[in-house]
This record gives sequence, structure tokens and C-alpha cells, in this order.
Amino acid sequence: MKWTICIKNAGFEASLEARKLYNVEDDQKAQALGMIRVVDESGEGYLYPQEMFAPIVIQNSLEGQLLAA
Repeated sequence: MKWTICIKNAGFEASLEARKLYNVEDDQKAQALGMIRVVDESGEGYLYPQEMFAPIVIQNSLEGQLLAA
């Protein structure tokens, strides 16, 4: 699973929390448009500009804990 962290949420304050981790869905079409599809608490994926996020790598043991939380 891919993870990202929100580094700015200007214009999307109601939808995104700065400094929060989000799961990323693989979406090649969105990437070609400079967008990223992140999954929120409801389990739905939404498109946002890529520059609002920074990719991160999480160790497998921590990833399991995050998914279980």
C-alpha cells in the first residue's frame, strides 16, 4: 500500500488535514494530470493536486498497526 502525508490543505480545509497520513490509490490517469487519489476515513478515494502531498515509506510492522487502527 502507498502512503502520503498532506503538506498543505489550502482550499480544502474541510476535506484535508495538514500533517495527516492518507492511503493512496493507484490512478495512472490522475497522475498524468498532476493529481493524486487519496482515501479518506469513509474509504472513498478523492482527487487532489499532487503538490499538496509528499509520499512517505512506512515499515511493514507500522503499516499493519496503522491499518488496524
